Amino acid sequence: MRSNILSLLVSAWLSCHSSAFVPHPKKTTPCSTKINNKLAISADDFETPDMSDVGFVLLAGGTGSRMKATMPKQYLPLRGVPVLHHSLDLFLEKLFDHCKTIGKSPSTNVVLVMDPTYQPEYQPIIDKYAGRLEFALPGAERQGSVENGLNKLVEMSGGQCQYAAIHDSARPLVTIKEVCNVVCDAKQHGAAVLGVPCKATIKESEDGEFVQRTIPRARLFEVHTPQVVQIETLLRGFQKVAAENLEVTDDVSIVEALGEPVKITRGEYTNLKITTPEDMDVAEAILEDRNSQPVNMLV
Repeated sequence: MRSNILSLLVSAWLSCHSSAFVPHPKKTTPCSTKINNKLAISADDFETPDMSDVGFVLLAGGTGSRMKATMPKQYLPLRGVPVLHHSLDLFLEKLFDHCKTIGKSPSTNVVLVMDPTYQPEYQPIIDKYAGRLEFALPGAERQGSVENGLNKLVEMSGGQCQYAAIHDSARPLVTIKEVCNVVCDAKQHGAAVLGVPCKATIKESEDGEFVQRTIPRARLFEVHTPQVVQIETLLRGFQKVAAENLEVTDDVSIVEALGEPVKITRGEYTNLKITTPEDMDVAEAILEDRNSQPVNMLV
């Protein structure tokens, strides 16, 4: 009975969910929305790039006010472990092992952007992955957190990292295949972002009361993370944003501000961002469908 309810819950979510979107000039064909995307993967399913020059910045400094919880959403339990642990496990264990298994160099640089209040609890993980994982402090806004994480990434890698993959810890369901695909695209085009075609009808309103126009859905994409950008490009972008006092809403917006291209890498609708209590139920259902057994990184 529980399995049937969870399947119905996920199906309903997949059929109607949408959030922030960006325009795309080409007509697209929606990708598959099947949720049986197991973590058991074949190296023949996708290309795995050399990850030795890629570093990951994991953003875990948010407050999660919309969750109506007593702690930030990244520390709430999801399938027996904190939400944050799913991303830590992916970048430090699963992706690392995947690269090793198929003979590709793995990434050895992960920055965890975290409020100092929670750092003592996670210090044992830093110690366990000494040299591969380091803390960075969050900024007042996302942009500041990303910049702090990027600076730490450059420092810890000694300049070895050429690309930064920035991931929101509130997205615990991203897969190895998605990560590899978006890194491949970034290495080819300089910047790439995971995205899926928008399924909802979007109305624009100037006053929040009346519809101004309907935006053509074929040009709209919901963007996810990781967002992968050449570090040199991001550093130039941060300088431009600061000099011109620009407002940017995500990481590739910095690249857009420079007038440089950003490749949309087709992702999965299951790579949801946990924002509300209902999202936790859907994430639980997706992980159950995958038969995922994440490791508690604090044990």
